Amino acid sequence: RYFLWWYKKTRLEKKYPFIDLLSAVPLQQIYGCPLGGIGGGTITRGWRGEFCRWQLNPGIYYYETVIADQFTVCLRRKGLTVYQQVLSVERPSTLQGWNWGYCGHYAFYHALYPRAWTVYELPGQNVVLTCRQVSPVIPHDYQDSSLPVGVFIWEVENGNDEDVEVSIMFSLQNGMGTKEDKRGGHWNEPFAFEKEGTRVAGVVLHHCTPVNPFSLAISAREKAGTRVSHFTAFDPTGSGKEVWQDLLQDGQLDSPAGESTPTEKGEVVAAAVCASCTVPARGHGTLELALAWDMPRVHFGSKEKLHLRRYTRYFSSEGDAAPALSHHALTHYEEWEKKIDAWQKPILENSQLPPWYKSALFNELYFLTDGGTIWVELPPDCCEEDVQGPAGANLSQLLPVLREYGRFAYLEGQEYRMYNTYDVHFYASFALVMLWPKLQISLQYDIAVTVVNEDVQLRQYLMGGQTAQVKLKNVVPHDIGEPDDEPWQRVNAYLMHDTAGWKDLNLKFVLQVYRDYHLTQDSLYLRDMWPVCQAVMESELQFDKDNDGLIENGGFADQTYDAWVVTGASAYCGGLWLAAVCMMCKMADVLGDHETLQKYSAILQKGKESFERLLWNGKYYNYDCSGSITSSSIMSDQCAGQWFLGACGLDQGQFEVFPKSHVVSALKTVFEKNVMGFAGGTMGAVNGMTPHGAPDTSSVQSKEVWIGVVYALAATMIQEGLVEEGFRTAEGCYRTVWEKLGMAFQTPEAYCEKKVFRSLAYMRPLSIWSMQLALESRAGRAAAAAPAAAHANSLHP
Repeated sequence: RYFLWWYKKTRLEKKYPFIDLLSAVPLQQIYGCPLGGIGGGTITRGWRGEFCRWQLNPGIYYYETVIADQFTVCLRRKGLTVYQQVLSVERPSTLQGWNWGYCGHYAFYHALYPRAWTVYELPGQNVVLTCRQVSPVIPHDYQDSSLPVGVFIWEVENGNDEDVEVSIMFSLQNGMGTKEDKRGGHWNEPFAFEKEGTRVAGVVLHHCTPVNPFSLAISAREKAGTRVSHFTAFDPTGSGKEVWQDLLQDGQLDSPAGESTPTEKGEVVAAAVCASCTVPARGHGTLELALAWDMPRVHFGSKEKLHLRRYTRYFSSEGDAAPALSHHALTHYEEWEKKIDAWQKPILENSQLPPWYKSALFNELYFLTDGGTIWVELPPDCCEEDVQGPAGANLSQLLPVLREYGRFAYLEGQEYRMYNTYDVHFYASFALVMLWPKLQISLQYDIAVTVVNEDVQLRQYLMGGQTAQVKLKNVVPHDIGEPDDEPWQRVNAYLMHDTAGWKDLNLKFVLQVYRDYHLTQDSLYLRDMWPVCQAVMESELQFDKDNDGLIENGGFADQTYDAWVVTGASAYCGGLWLAAVCMMCKMADVLGDHETLQKYSAILQKGKESFERLLWNGKYYNYDCSGSITSSSIMSDQCAGQWFLGACGLDQGQFEVFPKSHVVSALKTVFEKNVMGFAGGTMGAVNGMTPHGAPDTSSVQSKEVWIGVVYALAATMIQEGLVEEGFRTAEGCYRTVWEKLGMAFQTPEAYCEKKVFRSLAYMRPLSIWSMQLALESRAGRAAAAAPAAAHANSLHP
């Protein structure tokens, strides 16, 4: 059934499948820090300096290394060129008039998202170049963080006793290395943009496709002692001699005026910009270059609606903003870096945190921009009825929130092409709510609208073959659509199972609503979401078949572990259910809804007793209560409900749902069996482990390690005081992904002990930010306790 659907989708409709099980993206161990802010598209550079992963069309990836996209250095002494080298280890078959094959031994790469540093020790020249790459990814900033730009600051150290003239040339092909580059009609033009006394010059490369046309701009900042020159157009498939010789001659480019002739079909065109300065003997110099891209108006695959990207609120939406974006980037990057330093320094300078954790915490954030991310404005003529949906969501702050902050969506994974996949976003959402809380609030409003609306169309699902309605009323959707269709308008692109019967989606909405309120104290949001929470919990109550206060799973894979069958009361969904019921009580209390408080307090009392009776075995909570051979499996994610309760401060006193001693015992068992008993304790926690110490092989997912689940487990351990165990657990995943498997900036959903992996570049590992929240909460409690202890001591000398 899947194959027939796949053939129709890819071969007949010429579209991308939401999950392509037949041709996975091959692992390339080449990626470095991506360029660009949130929602305007991303361009990823490899750690060797190549431009190699492109996501300009929303949610669509091209894995092409474009060989013409390079930095080249030229050194001149006493009026003569003494050294000219492409800063690349490649030796390509094109552009053979250039000097390739830089020795990698003399270069070093470091990344700490959203910045990266490459150091080049130019052999025999006593000159060191450091290229610092900066993107505007700034917490709590909803303006510059949306910009599609990256800045390259080149610091030059001259260790010689004489001055040296240094030129950095930035060359770029018009396009992304795809067949579209040869379609014809593309053209380049030089530009100079001056504002507030600062002048930026470069070349705009106009890429004129029928759908989603865009432009690229390469530029440099002119200032005292810095000369900027350009080469408007050259053929990147030829020898490139004309550019090379031009630079070699005097360390500058000829800077012809006027635009280039549009390309003919089959032709490709590139451009170059060059910044030059004289660096005094034993001195330093700085050259500042930028890359901007401008695809302001986008259509998704269905081409039904035109969307304006977020940055068009601040820059032109007519496709002519690249020069202004370049100027803004080159005149504001220093301010961005101050804000990035202020955010990162307290963590980086905390000697109690291990170095690998600091790397993981910031570098995993790449997915917030490079997860096929789209951030669009609400159309100016949009009215209440347009956004509330046919059912009328009746959310008072919906329109104001979407008008002010726009709509945000990111993919489940670069290979799993569904936007805002909600069972997974549950884990990843900590990064969003801690760093850009208004985007989390906006996303939640979009989900709330889909909850109260329905899609009555019928369709056949691929795994069971059953036919069912696309979306039921008062049920949380699996996702808000796919990039090859029309997200927000048509939801639930996931065709594997009918998720209306999933047990976790509704609960994850309720848990996020209260968690968001707890962290933001946004009471208008809480009031708006309260009726939606009540509606989804009413829907969920149908799954408590025996009225024991606990929902039952349906004997199929009816939750985020969508290939791992679960029957009856279960640790994962049962735990999420009790946590959600507890949060319903808390929200009812805050809002003064005494009737609902009474109702859910009674359910909670009954459900807690049932959960302990059916699942607690003296050491941990059983996977489920079915009595099957896998029923007693030790699930690494069995305390997911407690994780969210702890993150909201609802894990003790009157709100204690799971006995503290049971939680700690379960976590210690998971650490002993799933972590230390798996791969020598070096690969994180396996999802399922049998009581006698072998991985649960009953399903493909039970024997996998899910990186995002491991980070959440580590956060839960930290919350419960098992700090050392938490760090040890998470470290295994970091070492495996970023070091052993070489999967930097493409952390997968899963891997197995034997280095089999699944779904590169995935959303869930953003859950590492819940570890940071747990650490901050512990530090906050310790700081609060210190004065109290001091006061007690002063009373009792």
